[in-house]
Amino acid sequence: MDFSNFEKGIGYKFKKKELLQRSLTHRSYLNENPSWQHPHNERLEFLGDAVLELAVTEELFNRYPNRPEGEMTSLRAAMVNTISLSEVGHNIELNDALLMSKGEARDLGRGREAILADGVEAVIGAIYLDGGYEKAKNFILDNILVKLSNILAHNLHIDAKSHLQERVQAERKLTPHYSVISEEGPDHDKQFTVGVYFGKDLITEGAGHSKHEAEVEAARKALEKLEEI
Repeated sequence: MDFSNFEKGIGYKFKKKELLQRSLTHRSYLNENPSWQHPHNERLEFLGDAVLELAVTEELFNRYPNRPEGEMTSLRAAMVNTISLSEVGHNIELNDALLMSKGEARDLGRGREAILADGVEAVIGAIYLDGGYEKAKNFILDNILVKLSNILAHNLHIDAKSHLQERVQAERKLTPHYSVISEEGPDHDKQFTVGVYFGKDLITEGAGHSKHEAEVEAARKALEKLEEI
């Protein structure tokens, strides 16, 4: 398979093409294509997650010598959560390059967002193995850390759940509450969908690899809805 257009899009040409192919192989693809010579991308995802966290942490530490740990942790979380990484996946047209089963390819819902986010981490892991830390960090700087200015401008790193609670209590005399709508995936890669409610009314839903991440995403989307009213 030819992934040269994807390489052009991400600005990195792999020396070892098998690493690129492996990073783009979703587990579901192997079920329908058992003769495919590469394993799925979950080990690369595991590695890429660690490289991503180090690169973002290092950059925040160097850029903001006076910001406290808690604020830098919030900034990092805003850049590396599922929704943020899935947006990166769309931007680099990862959706067109990923190898998935026909069923996964048809699913354009929250499951796809998680697959894209995981795929971005797998690509980072592959770049790290192929070209080293600096090449992986360059990809992260170009595609993920560029979100930082927007996050700061709109205070997207501030605890969305606390912000939402304060606003809804002040404006509607209600306390938002959260409920898990669904859990999908194996134990090591769970995907939670959580709804945020004002009273009995479902306002919006969020998704994430943990209940907390899904709740924060639901709160963030609820705040965006309130801005539109």
